Amino acid sequence: MGLIAGVLEERGIRSVCLSTFAPIMEQVRPPRWLDVPFPLGYPLGRAGDAELQTRILRSALELLEEAGPGPIRRQFSGEDHKL
Repeated sequence: MGLIAGVLEERGIRSVCLSTFAPIMEQVRPPRWLDVPFPLGYPLGRAGDAELQTRILRSALELLEEAGPGPIRRQFSGEDHKL
């Protein structure tokens, strides 16, 4: 996904990736990514937790507003991260 994000950005389409494993993203270096503190396969946290998922998606979408040379990396912050 990170490699595709880079191609999209080259064509003028902003993108953001969600990451559950930062070491991979540090190697791929997508233009923008949001680190989330969940296990692999759960980038939006607990199933059925619409409030948490909305916060994650809003944080990711806020990254789309940031321009500049990448990569731009942010850590998702919230009060309850447990699955």
